[in-house]
Amino acid sequence: MDANLIFKYFTTLTSTQKDHFRGLEALYKDWNQKINVVSRKDIDELYLRHVVHSLGIAKIQEFKKDSAILDVGTGGGFPGIPLAILFPEVQFTLVDAIGKKIKVVQEVVDGLQLENVTAIHARVEDIDGQFDFIVSRAVAAMHTFVHWTKGKVKKESVHERKNGILYLKGGDLTEELRDYATAQTFNLNAYYTEDFFETKKVVYLPQKFRGGN
Repeated sequence: MDANLIFKYFTTLTSTQKDHFRGLEALYKDWNQKINVVSRKDIDELYLRHVVHSLGIAKIQEFKKDSAILDVGTGGGFPGIPLAILFPEVQFTLVDAIGKKIKVVQEVVDGLQLENVTAIHARVEDIDGQFDFIVSRAVAAMHTFVHWTKGKVKKESVHERKNGILYLKGGDLTEELRDYATAQTFNLNAYYTEDFFETKKVVYLPQKFRGGN
């Protein structure tokens, strides 16, 4: 599958955005031969398994101009880079504790000349600042992820949906989300028709704040 899969589901892209999305394949195939950050199987289905999957978050939440998004455990740049292409007026910070992965992210960002992405080699606990939303692709169980990102979400929301976590997950999440009464789950097969998305979900978890903090 090629970049036309994106254009099937996102029909208002500019020519620049289309060029950026088309450019992803060559950049990732080139860098993946040097530093393996995407599995050999997945690199041939980059647009389905990585790009369109990442953009599932945008089906749930559009980010407003000048908002700030943190991508935790970004790996090769997912979901952050596809979202940054889709929302060029939003600031994205992509963090990973593995240096070689962040190197690939930086090379892809430089290759596309994306000006709204900052790539950082660090653990999320060591990152300063606060963000409107934190995004990620199943890097840990929700309880662990919430612990890692504590204090990283801005209190004041500029979006209708309260600030919080938007997490790409798969499978049965009943047990994992049992302790999170405010969590909402969105099935991606409601937005995409490919079989790959049959069990894929976006979990939205609004951040809770205690008064006076």
